[in-house]
Amino acid sequence: MATAFAVLAEPHRRRILDLLLERPRAVGELVEELGLTQPGTSKHLKVLREAGLVRMRPDAQRRVYELRPEPLTEVLEWLEPYRRMWAGRLDALERHLGALPDDAGLHG
Repeated sequence: MATAFAVLAEPHRRRILDLLLERPRAVGELVEELGLTQPGTSKHLKVLREAGLVRMRPDAQRRVYELRPEPLTEVLEWLEPYRRMWAGRLDALERHLGALPDDAGLHG
């Protein structure tokens, strides 16, 4: 099984997840949004499904896909140290800007 990182490396799969974040969608709707062929879209959906990032549910004659966010925990855990680093740097920038005189940088 592919890791979430390997699956997310492909831009079309990231776009599918972005679309499914908004709401569940039928395959035909994903095909339209992506501008890919139905077989191409289905191939990406299969990879996402095998990685556990999406699930499919039948709805009459349609296949509707929805996001399963739990597997993204691996990505979030990896990103957390970077988020903390950037938060600290942004806090330092905010303190620095707050310490400048009110008219600093307005003349020039």
